[in-house]
Amino acid sequence: MPVERPDALPAARRPHRLSGGLPGLLAPGATTDPYRLRLYRLLRTDYPLGYDPALGAWLLSRYADVALALTDPRFTGYPHDGAPRGRAPVPLGLCRGSLVCGPLTVPWSTAAPAVERTAYVLARRIAGRDRADLVADFCRWLPAGAAAAAAAGLAHPDLSALHRGARHRHTLTRAGDCTGSTALREHALASFLANMLDDPDLLAAATAGEARGDGSGSLLGRAWAETLRRDPPVQIVLRRTRTEVAVSGGTLPADAPVACLIGAAGRDPARFAAPDRFDPLRADGDPLLIGPAGCPAALLGRLEAEHGLRALLTAMPGIRWADGFRPVAGGLLTRGPRALLVRPS
Repeated sequence: MPVERPDALPAARRPHRLSGGLPGLLAPGATTDPYRLRLYRLLRTDYPLGYDPALGAWLLSRYADVALALTDPRFTGYPHDGAPRGRAPVPLGLCRGSLVCGPLTVPWSTAAPAVERTAYVLARRIAGRDRADLVADFCRWLPAGAAAAAAAGLAHPDLSALHRGARHRHTLTRAGDCTGSTALREHALASFLANMLDDPDLLAAATAGEARGDGSGSLLGRAWAETLRRDPPVQIVLRRTRTEVAVSGGTLPADAPVACLIGAAGRDPARFAAPDRFDPLRADGDPLLIGPAGCPAALLGRLEAEHGLRALLTAMPGIRWADGFRPVAGGLLTRGPRALLVRPS
């Protein structure tokens, strides 16, 4: 029996339906943790091409199919047609605003020191506590606090003036550029810190690098890229076919909405060895899942991750998880840890 779909959406060849009790992407539970429910794995193995009526789009979950949809000119943006076509990746990762990344209105020579100063101010505020939540006390403030400091040219950020309602209104770019919202950078920073704190050996290597003065920039940069692969802040990118397109599960019809499941593609064992493992030193990393190399949001995100971790390790060299705490991520369209409870010393 054919799956129900809007009349305007043609039937796919050899359709693979989400049926037999398999939850859709927006079903209860799936939106909380598609990894724990093995939803992504089921889609990759048994339903590489399926139509999700609740989402109103065809689902692509295998890395090869998602990479095709992100780079092939037979796909375009959805619901708008202005997204890039051709070999250049579409806006992805932290690049979610402007379709054409523009330069920062504040130069990098100002932006980078502002990120560093803000990170150290925040870390020192946390260091004297018995317990702190890095999501609430650090990740939610660093992107906006750094932006406000850079815009005002402050040598020492005044975070007391940055009330909660104003956090997301401070940017380092012109209006409409992809750094206009800090929410995705908050999610990515929280995931990065969770992955680092979860790996004592990796954290020790980063700490030793800072103590030697070599900066460990390469290690932190690779850890940042690995975070965007394993725990992307944006789990789904919407595209639209311009013509019929053959994928591994069949053929997508022309003019069809397509949901690229970035979270599933980034953990596809056909592309990545031990895909669930956080391994910054892996040899099979892929820049496709990071987004455009010159995107201001991606560059700022990496700055915030590297300077943020350095500030925390400097102010709290003995930082560790609070007793009994384990980080839990939430969300499907966007995703990140809800809390990061730590003992500063």
